[in-house]
Amino acid sequence: MPKPFKRVPLAELPTVPRVAHSWGRTTSRDIAIDSRSFGRLSCHVRIYGSGPPLLLVHGLMTASYSWRYVLDALGAHYTLYMIDLPGAGRSEGPDVAFSAQSLATLIHEVCEALGIVGCDAIGNSMGGYLCMQAALSYPDLFRKLVNIHSPGVPHPRYAALGAALSTRAGEALLRWMVHRDPKAWVWRNVHYFDETLKSYEELEEYAMPLSTREGVLAFTRYMREALSNSEMTNFVAALAARRDANVPFPMPLLLLYSDRDPLVNPKNGDTFKALIPSAKLSWLSNTSHFAHVDTPEPVVREVLAFFGAA
Repeated sequence: MPKPFKRVPLAELPTVPRVAHSWGRTTSRDIAIDSRSFGRLSCHVRIYGSGPPLLLVHGLMTASYSWRYVLDALGAHYTLYMIDLPGAGRSEGPDVAFSAQSLATLIHEVCEALGIVGCDAIGNSMGGYLCMQAALSYPDLFRKLVNIHSPGVPHPRYAALGAALSTRAGEALLRWMVHRDPKAWVWRNVHYFDETLKSYEELEEYAMPLSTREGVLAFTRYMREALSNSEMTNFVAALAARRDANVPFPMPLLLLYSDRDPLVNPKNGDTFKALIPSAKLSWLSNTSHFAHVDTPEPVVREVLAFFGAA
C-alpha cells in the first residue's frame, strides 16, 4: 500500500487508470432545464444500470466521472443518473450566481426533468452538502439520502476563502492559477488516500471545463458562493432549529465519513450527527472523502444495506 495521500509525480501518471471501470459503457444524455436561478441550461447526465432510479451528485472540481468505480455494483440494483453540475463535466456554466440554495433548487429541477422525484440519492463532498440543502427545501425529493464526506459546517477556512475571492485581485489570481495548467491544478487538488488511482484519463475529464473561461468562472463561483461560510452558518442553524423543535430530517440519512482527510474535516460527520440525531453515521478507514473512488466495496456495502437493496 502506498503512503497515504502521497502524490505520484504528474509525469509518471499512467494514461489510463490502473483499475478498470465501466464509464465508457454509460449512456450520455443532455437535458434542457429552464431553471429559476440558472436560466436555460443544458445539463449533462450519464445513465447506467437497471432498476429504480438512483441519483448521484459529484463534488467540487470533479464530475459524473467520479462514480466510475461503483457503476457495476450499484447498477445491478438501480438505474443510475449521474449529473454534471453547472460548469462541471459537460454541463453548461451560465454567468450567474452559484449559491448553495440555487444549486439545491437545480438538483430538484433536474430530478423533475428526468422524472425521478422520490428517488434514492448519493452526494459526495460538495454534492452531499447540496443534496442535504435540497432535502430541506424539497422534502419529497429523495426517498433516502447518503452523504459521503461533505462540507457544510462553517469554518474560518471558508470565511477566509470567501474574503479573498470577494476582491477582483483574489478572484483573478485564482482564475490564473487554475487556467494556466488545468491538469496540474486537478492533480494537486484532488486528494486520494491511494494516489496511484490517478491517471491522465481522470485529469482530462476534470480539467476539460477548467480549460475554458466559462468553466473557470463557474469554479471560482463554487469556491466563493456555493461554499460560502455564511450560507453554511444558516444551514447549520436551520438543522439545529429543526432538532430543537423535534422536527426530523425529511428522509432517512446516512452520513458516510472517512476518519482522515486533508481536504474536508472528518469532524463534520460528528457535527452533522449531533444536528440530525436520526441520521446514521458510519466511519470508513484507509480512504478519503472520495471514498467511492478509494474504497468502493465498503461504500457500496453500506449504501445497499441502507437503501434496503442488499
